[in-house]
Amino acid sequence: MSFFDNLNIQIADGLDIQLPKMVDIEQKFMNQPIADIETAVIDQINRPEIAATIKSGASIAVGVGSRGVANIEALTRATVKAIKQRGGKPFIFPAMGSHGGATAEGQEDLLAGYGVIEANVGAPVRATMDTVLVTTMPDGTNLYMDRYAHEADGVVLINRIKPHTDFKGAIESGIIKMMVIGMGKIQGATILHTEHGMSTFADVLPPAATELMAHIPFMFGVGCVEDGYENTAVIEAILSDNLIEREQALQQQAKNMMARLHFPEIDVLIIEQMGKDISGAGMDPNVIGRGTRASFGFNTPKVTKIVALDLTKKTKGNATGLGLADVITSRLFKEINFEYTYANVITSAYLDAGAIPLVMKTDADAIRLAVKTTPRVNPQNARIVHIRDTLTLDKIRVSEPLLQLVKQDERLSQLGEGMSMDFEENGRLVRLPNNH
Repeated sequence: MSFFDNLNIQIADGLDIQLPKMVDIEQKFMNQPIADIETAVIDQINRPEIAATIKSGASIAVGVGSRGVANIEALTRATVKAIKQRGGKPFIFPAMGSHGGATAEGQEDLLAGYGVIEANVGAPVRATMDTVLVTTMPDGTNLYMDRYAHEADGVVLINRIKPHTDFKGAIESGIIKMMVIGMGKIQGATILHTEHGMSTFADVLPPAATELMAHIPFMFGVGCVEDGYENTAVIEAILSDNLIEREQALQQQAKNMMARLHFPEIDVLIIEQMGKDISGAGMDPNVIGRGTRASFGFNTPKVTKIVALDLTKKTKGNATGLGLADVITSRLFKEINFEYTYANVITSAYLDAGAIPLVMKTDADAIRLAVKTTPRVNPQNARIVHIRDTLTLDKIRVSEPLLQLVKQDERLSQLGEGMSMDFEENGRLVRLPNNH
C-alpha cells in the first residue's frame, strides 16, 4: 500500500463534507486577435528602419523562449521568412535561462514542444549552455550571452510582453528580460537573480540591456501582446534605440488587456493545470493574487486556499511555482521532474517556489481538504472558483454563493443552473470543456 493510500485512509472520514453546487459562467475581456500573424510580422520587419538592419549573407541568431507564447511557431516562422527574404541566414537559439533542466537538450526539447523545429519554422535550432562574457556593468555585474548567438552577425529576439509573475514596474517580462536573463543562460540568469534579486529587476534590467546592446549586434526585437483570450493582439518590431520606451508602452497595454478573475474574494481556487507554458510561476500571481515570499504587489484577488490538480504536458515536469498552492494531488506530485524544477528554482534564488504543498490522493480529497480547512466558512457556503489554468479564464465555474456577484457585474454572465461538483469514480474532478 502506498503512502497516499495510507494518507487517504487516515483522513477520509474528516473529508466527508457537503460541497456547494457549481455554476458555469463566462467572463468577458478585451478581444482583438490579429487575423494573419505571418503578414503582420513580415509587414513589421519590412519597415525600412527594421529591414535596414538585415544584411545579405549575415548569420542571424533568432532567440525564442520557453513561455507558452500564443502563435510562437507562426511568429518564429514568419520572422525567419522575413529575414530570408532580405538575404539573411537565420538560425534559432533557446533564450530561456535555466529552463529545460539547464541543459541544451532540455531547452531544444522545450522548443520542439512548441513546434519550433527546423521543419516547421525554416531554420535550424542550435542549442548550447555555453556562454560568453560580453561586458561588466559599472556595479560589477557580469553580463553573459549564448555562445552561438555571440558568434552570429546579428541577434533578433521574439517574446511576449506581459506582466511579470514576481515583480512590478514599467519594465517586466518581455524582450529586455529575455536579452539580459534568457539569453544569458543559467550563468547569466543566476548572477542577476543572486546579485540583485527579482525585487530590483524593474530598475536593473533596463540599464543592463542598454549595456548589452552597446556591445552586441542586437538588430531588433519582435514583441507581441496578447488579449484576454490568449490571442496575439499586437505585434511590433522594435529597434535598440527605442526598445525601453516601446516596451514600457506595450507593457501597460498588456496589463490593460490581460484576463483576470472578476471576484475580489475567493475561499478556494481550483486550478486544473499549472506549468511553465502557462506562466513563469506555473500559475500567474497576477491572477491568483499571491507570489513567492520575495514577490510584491500581488494581493488581488484575496484567495484563501489554492488547489492545483495537474501539470501541463508542455512543462515537461517543471513544477516551478508549486509552492504557491496549498494542496496538490498525488498525480501532480508524481509528474514532477525535480531536476528541471530545482534547476529553475535554484537559479531564481527563491526556494519557496519549489516548496511542496499538502499532497492528497485524489482531486476530491484535495478539494474537500481545502474547503474544510478554510477558517470560519461553512462548506456549503464556500466561495469556490474552478478554472482550467491562469491563462484560460473566459469559461469558468463558481459556487452558488458567488452568484450574487455574477448578477451585479456586467463582465460576468451565468451560462447554466447549479449542479453538484462532479467527480469520476477514481475521484478525478470532471474537467471544464476545452474550447481552446
